[in-house]
Amino acid sequence: MAEITAKMVGELREMTGLGMMECKKALVEANGDIKAAEEILRIKSGNKASKVAGRTAAEGTVAVSVNGKVGALAEVNCETDFVGKDAGFLAFAKAAAEAIATANPASIEALGEVKTASGETVEELRKAIIAKLGENINVRRFQRFETEGQLATYLHGSKIGVVVDYTGGDEQLGKDIAMHIAASKPVCVSKDQVSSELIESERKIYSAQAAESGKPADIVAKMVEGRIAKYLAEVTLLGQPFVKNPDQTVEKLLAEKGAKVNGFTMYVVGEGIEKKVVDFAAEVAAAAKV
Repeated sequence: MAEITAKMVGELREMTGLGMMECKKALVEANGDIKAAEEILRIKSGNKASKVAGRTAAEGTVAVSVNGKVGALAEVNCETDFVGKDAGFLAFAKAAAEAIATANPASIEALGEVKTASGETVEELRKAIIAKLGENINVRRFQRFETEGQLATYLHGSKIGVVVDYTGGDEQLGKDIAMHIAASKPVCVSKDQVSSELIESERKIYSAQAAESGKPADIVAKMVEGRIAKYLAEVTLLGQPFVKNPDQTVEKLLAEKGAKVNGFTMYVVGEGIEKKVVDFAAEVAAAAKV
């Protein structure tokens, strides 16, 4: 049996980023061969990734990568806010966003095969960070941009990210529009992009509410159309009051600057993911009865 020294354990830990005990066990199994131990850990880290894959990952970060007229926005999830702030986790998220911008993968699965600047694939990096941090980590969604105009970005902490594709205006205008989107959360650029199904759903609600007023049918119809117009202004970027000057709509601001928003994407970490609520008091009480 080869002697396993602290130096060997430290070297393997530096190579893999894994815990000391895991590294020592791998070295024992490999009879002191560091390269073989590294291979053992890579295999086991893949197994570890499989074990945590079913656990809910609703925390994490939004990562942005923009290089000239090409950019990407990605949401990368983990299980806890603590891991969401880890430097290694954030570096993985950034590497994933850069890979999306560079390679233009067609899906999450295709993204996993893309090689990063380090030479490893996104999936290899993902499994490595899972092995190091012990949580389910995944790229939930992404959007790539390629424009003839300009790209502006805004990150509100690490939880909200926006990329705006626009033409005209200047860099400051792009930043202001991205910040406005993060604050006001429009669903689309203009009212013609709001689905007819959504409008009809709102119309039914407003019609039922207006009918209860007891007013004549023609007045009710005007009330409903007024509510629809207000709704469209609230959910569209162009119809919203600009956050820096509520007396001016975004549409008027863009016209004043000779600019146009071609599109945008906003991600909010964990949006739409059902988080598991754990009642610790109930668990303790149940355990006490055993």
